[in-house]
Amino acid sequence: MRDSRALSDSRGDSGGLAGQGVRRRWRRSIAPPARRPQKAEPMPRKEMPAAVDPALAGLDHGRWAGRTLDEVATAEPDEVTRWLTDPESTPHGGESMADFVSRVGGWLRSLPNLPRGLLAVVDPAVVRAALAHTLGAPATAVWRVDVDPLSVTVLVGEAGRWNLRELRTGPNRHNGSPP
Repeated sequence: MRDSRALSDSRGDSGGLAGQGVRRRWRRSIAPPARRPQKAEPMPRKEMPAAVDPALAGLDHGRWAGRTLDEVATAEPDEVTRWLTDPESTPHGGESMADFVSRVGGWLRSLPNLPRGLLAVVDPAVVRAALAHTLGAPATAVWRVDVDPLSVTVLVGEAGRWNLRELRTGPNRHNGSPP
């Protein structure tokens, strides 16, 4: 397992959602609270009013926040193994993966019917949690889904019944090449 990304870093970069073919068909957008300076272009607030929703914050990595998975695995190999295999564990003192998926699933369940849809600009981990909830998969399924920064995921349905319609890779992934 090799990962040099900080556990709490979504690694957004230039290219923007417009470059991903995201049309301005949504009535409003929602974003998580800012944790760090964003590298992606800001959302066009005139055309699409945005709100901040703490339910869409990334996973709370507790004392591991800001460190890479490689760093933590070197310092605390048993704790990392437990965290990756037991969705209820919290060796970092933060949020368990089961609680994280439940929080994101609760947000999905709380959405009213929005005929024109909703755009949520979130950390890739939040997308993985939403997919685990949508597909009825266990919380450990988040480790089996690869979501690029600035990728587009389309879920359709309504509170209580969501379906995955589309997954598009991010702008820096060319011809299906690995990250």
